Amino acid sequence: MRLAILGLGLMGGSVARALRTRAPGAWTVSAWSNSGRGPAAAITAGAIDVAAPSAAEAIAGADVVLLAVPPLDCLTLIDELAGPLRASLRGGAVVTDVASTKRAIVERAVAARLPFVGGHPMTGRETSGFGASDAALFVDRPWVICPAGAANAAVERVEGLVRSVGGVPLRMDAREHDAAVAGISHLPLVLAAALTEAVLGEGSPHARALAASGWRDMTRLARGDPAMGAGIAATNADLISDAVRATRVSLDAWLADLERPGGPDAREIEARFAAARRLLDADPEGRNDGE
Repeated sequence: MRLAILGLGLMGGSVARALRTRAPGAWTVSAWSNSGRGPAAAITAGAIDVAAPSAAEAIAGADVVLLAVPPLDCLTLIDELAGPLRASLRGGAVVTDVASTKRAIVERAVAARLPFVGGHPMTGRETSGFGASDAALFVDRPWVICPAGAANAAVERVEGLVRSVGGVPLRMDAREHDAAVAGISHLPLVLAAALTEAVLGEGSPHARALAASGWRDMTRLARGDPAMGAGIAATNADLISDAVRATRVSLDAWLADLERPGGPDAREIEARFAAARRLLDADPEGRNDGE
């Protein structure tokens, strides 16, 4: 089976490394990126077979074309695959992606009449680039599959790729996916940035010197790729806005408790913390480490 990866950073690089580790000889992998740095590093690491000089050469003869770039770049590549790159796309090939949002990308691909199956592995890190890639990144993690009306054979081919890298395919509607990740992935990203702005922007001059593990854990996502974050916000803005509004309601309730005339009621505050903990304990596996 031939795989072409367009974009070879954390996600694309991890797919390439995983195939070498978990399915040696089963996939021939070519890769291309705008800068060429990822494919060059991957060739040196023995993670891919071909570092293609162009996207057209990378996808020529591929059975699966994987778009491993941020959401807005996915939209650009879909336009190119439907336009100047169409002639290089083998008949019977299927295009898929690993972007964090699905509606805009699936809709663009369907409108372009591409053989497309949306995808999103529910894992990730705040680091980027091929150097951050990891063959074990996808092991036992859900990998959302949005069939988008594609033929079942195309969907199953993408699911075969997912299983080859250790992921667990999970079919889902694109809007259902975007609504879920708006709360568990995209809202935390926005809140991490907002917390950083609020505390380090005009906060205590001693905050940075005193910050420890709690601060690190709460702001980790704000250290991610700004372009990736911007693409997520741009392609899932409505549902992220809904999640921000729901959070604002909760924060207003916290303000009311903290600013209660006569001072906060410690028992009520403890009850709120306990209720939040119970909600988390209802998911003992802590499924909050997605991209």
